[in-house]
Amino acid sequence: MPSRNKTITDINGVIEGLLRDLAEVQTSTQSRWGYKRAAAAVRSLPEPIDRYLQPNGTLRKIPNIGPSSTKVILEVLRGGSSPTVEQALASSTRKPEVERSRGLRDNFLTRAQVQAALTNRKLKGVSLRDYRGDLQMHSVWSDGTQTLESIVTAGLARGYQYSAVTDHSYGLPIANGVSMDDLARQHQEIDALNKRSKGRFRLLKGIEANILADGSLDMQDDELQAIEIVVAAPHSALRSSAPQTARLVKAVSRRGVHILGHPRGRKYGTRPGVAADWEAVFTAAVRTGVAVEIDGDPSRQDLDHQLARQAAAAGCLFALDSDAHSNAELEYAETAIAHARLAGIPPERIINCWPVDRLLDWSKERSRR
Repeated sequence: MPSRNKTITDINGVIEGLLRDLAEVQTSTQSRWGYKRAAAAVRSLPEPIDRYLQPNGTLRKIPNIGPSSTKVILEVLRGGSSPTVEQALASSTRKPEVERSRGLRDNFLTRAQVQAALTNRKLKGVSLRDYRGDLQMHSVWSDGTQTLESIVTAGLARGYQYSAVTDHSYGLPIANGVSMDDLARQHQEIDALNKRSKGRFRLLKGIEANILADGSLDMQDDELQAIEIVVAAPHSALRSSAPQTARLVKAVSRRGVHILGHPRGRKYGTRPGVAADWEAVFTAAVRTGVAVEIDGDPSRQDLDHQLARQAAAAGCLFALDSDAHSNAELEYAETAIAHARLAGIPPERIINCWPVDRLLDWSKERSRR
C-alpha cells in the first residue's frame, strides 16, 4: 500500500492506482474496463474525492464510477486502505504485473493536483496568464479529431495568440503520418486561416518528427526547412533499459529541430520510457538552443516536475504543450503548466510565453544553425 502521507496529499492518485490494480487482476474484460473507466474518472476530478462524501457517509454520484469502484473508494476514505483490492491481489497470479505497474506511476499529477498547483500562490513559476499558445497538437490530417479551423476557434476561446499544429511525420505510419504532399496542402489551408484571422490568431506550421533508434529523424534537412515548429520525439525502443543518451543528444543537435518532445516517452503504469544521462541531454539542448518539452497528456506528463527542475538548473528552455488530439484535450496544457510551476520555471524560459514574433525569430535562427 502507498504511504499514509501520500494518501493524505494525493488521495485521488492513491485511489486511481488501486482501481487500476483491481483492473489488472480481472478475468472479465467488462470488469477490467469498468475499473479503468472509474480510475480515469477519479484522476479527472477537479478536487480531492473526499469532498464528494455526503453527510450520511455515502459518495455523491460521479459519472463512470459504479458500485464496485465506489466500495473501494469508501474503504480508502474510511480506513486508508482497501481490503477489497488486497484480497483480489492476494488471490491473483498477476500480482508481479501489478507491482511493476505501481513502480511506473511516480510524479504523475491528478487533475485535482493540477488545479492546486495552478492556484497555489506560494509557487513562483509560470502562471496561466503568462501562457500565449500551445505548440504540440494533432489534427485530422494525422491521428487527431480536430480540424485546423476548430483549432483556431478553440485557441481563441482559450485566449491564445497562437498554436502550432504538429501532426506526425510520414515516417510514423502507425499514427497516420502526413506525406510531404499532404503537408503542402495543409500549409495552404493554414495560410488561408491565418489570412482570415487577420492578426487575432496565428496558426503555426509544425510537425512531430520521429527520432529513430540511432538519433536521426524520419525527415530530410530540406523538408524541415519548410516547417516553423519541429517537435522531435522518440516513439520506439521506449521499454529498453539500455542508455539512449547518444540518441537524444544527436536529435537535439540536428539543425531544424526546435523542441525535444516528451523526452522519455513514458506512459503511466505501463512503461518507464527512455533511460539516459539526462544531465548530458539537457547540456546538449542548452548548447544547441533546443527547448525540452513538458507534455501535459495525463498519461505522459513528460518531463515531470522533478526532471524539469534538473533541466531548469542546466539552463534549458522549455515548451509546455497539451499534445491534444481533440479540442477537449487542449486543457492538458494546464497539466504541463502545473509541472512547470512545481519546478519553479519562470515564464521567460518558456517559449509558449513569448510573443509570436519573438517565437518565430527564434525558430528561424534555430533552423539556420
